[in-house]
Amino acid sequence: MKNKIAITSLASISPLGNTIDSIWKEYLSPKTLITQKECNGINQFMAEIPADIKTELEQLRQSEIKYKALDETVLMAILTSRQAIKQAKWKMGDDFGINIGSSRGATHLFEKYHQEFLETGKTATLSSPTTTLGNISSWVAHDLKNNGPEISHSITCSTALHAILNAVAWLESGLADKFLVGGSESPLTAFTFAQMNALKIYAKENQEYPCRAFDLNKTKNTMVLGEAAAMACLEKGEKQNALAYISGIGYATDDLEHNISISDEANCFQKSMKMALKNYNLSDVDAIVMHCPGTLKGDTSEYKAIQKVFGKNLPMLTTNKWKLGHTFGASGILSLEMAILMIRHNTFISVPFAEKQEERKQINNVLINAVGFGGNAVSILISKN
Repeated sequence: MKNKIAITSLASISPLGNTIDSIWKEYLSPKTLITQKECNGINQFMAEIPADIKTELEQLRQSEIKYKALDETVLMAILTSRQAIKQAKWKMGDDFGINIGSSRGATHLFEKYHQEFLETGKTATLSSPTTTLGNISSWVAHDLKNNGPEISHSITCSTALHAILNAVAWLESGLADKFLVGGSESPLTAFTFAQMNALKIYAKENQEYPCRAFDLNKTKNTMVLGEAAAMACLEKGEKQNALAYISGIGYATDDLEHNISISDEANCFQKSMKMALKNYNLSDVDAIVMHCPGTLKGDTSEYKAIQKVFGKNLPMLTTNKWKLGHTFGASGILSLEMAILMIRHNTFISVPFAEKQEERKQINNVLINAVGFGGNAVSILISKN
């Protein structure tokens, strides 16, 4: 990378809460935030955002007529984007780019409108403009009145980290000096649960930790869904208010045997990690926030990829999905948030049921991994300085 890229803010809404204090407090607790709740007559494991944040989202929905028809994904993106630019001390109407994505998009509204169509043969006037993928970034841009490019995309579960890749390209090219990036996902719906159950990857056993992400001895798939949105402000150059710096980026695509496959040793992750670390000694990486969705193949293949790249001297390994579930398109940037917190507090956040690891005295460089259906892997290296 030619330039230092500073992360000058990160705001999120997730089962962890929406303030740095609440998020850090939750991470220090070994208790999972995954609960069991009825959805469409079936009990499902899920991780929901807290009730007070849901109230805040509803207040935003009711604040203006134009917001009443928006999906939860968009409302969460608007709230977190407002928080992010405030933290970074950007102003409404500033020149900055926006790149926000989602794996599923306007999930609640799409299912609602489609159900109405099946029942009546007709659909509401706003069904199309409120469910298109570009709906997220365009509404955030409208709300923030920014002057700059606005981009939406979906690259399944690596969506948010792909937003960072794209922003870095804009910043490195000189076409932009600031970029707002992120992901938003609200997938706790009957049809989405049915899809995950059909793939036979969803958690079924009611145990202390329903999602056994990074349990390499598990014998069953244990993925659990969560809802969240998170946004980060990126700026070119060294900044006094930088939370951390992006010091390496990598990306790769796996050769697929079928629609949801990943190679046994996650070749895509091997390539993306090597690319992100090409200017670094492997020993400089203190920790990796793994993608680790809680599935048998997903967890073990990523671990094997890390072993292939790092050999016997592995960094500290962790993930957050055992605590807050898999938030699809928002998951990568929540992993970035976790990485930043570990660097800033110089404290490793471990997986409570994972094999104990030798902890390092300093956490200065953390690698973040994400991959989604389609085998689109991204690795982002962040550094303290």
